[in-house]
Amino acid sequence: MSEAYELRPVGRVESPLTEADLAPKQGDEGAPEAWLVFSPAVGAAVRDLRPGAEVLVLTWLDRARRDVLTVHPRGDRSRPETGVFSTRSPHRPNPIGLHRVRVLAVDGLRVRVADLEALDGTPVLDVKPVLAGPGER
Repeated sequence: MSEAYELRPVGRVESPLTEADLAPKQGDEGAPEAWLVFSPAVGAAVRDLRPGAEVLVLTWLDRARRDVLTVHPRGDRSRPETGVFSTRSPHRPNPIGLHRVRVLAVDGLRVRVADLEALDGTPVLDVKPVLAGPGER
C-alpha cells in the first residue's frame, strides 16, 4: 500500500480559531462562524450552494500529527486508549477533517458557515451535500 495520491485544495478556511488548544473539539460545541474561501478555478462548483443548506466539508488537518495510531478520546487520560479509526481525533495517518456545517451566506467564492471547528488557514479539499435519510425526502 505504498501508492501515492495527489490532493489539491479547492480553498481554505478563514476563522477566528487560530490555536488548536482553544478550538472546540466538535463544531456544535461553540465553534464560531467561519468562511470557506474557494479558488477561482472551482468557482462553477460553488454556484449552487445556498443559505440554509447543510454540507459536509472535507479538510486537510495540516497541523495534525500523522504518526498517531491510538489516543485517549477527547484527550481525557481517564478514558482508555483507543485506535484513531474509532475516534474523531485530528491526529491520524491521513488527517482528513469531516465537518457538518450549515451555509449562512454565499458571496461569490466566499461561503459563510456555522459550526466549523477548523483552524484559520486549514485547506479545504471538498464539499458535499448532506443527503436526506430514509423517509426524509
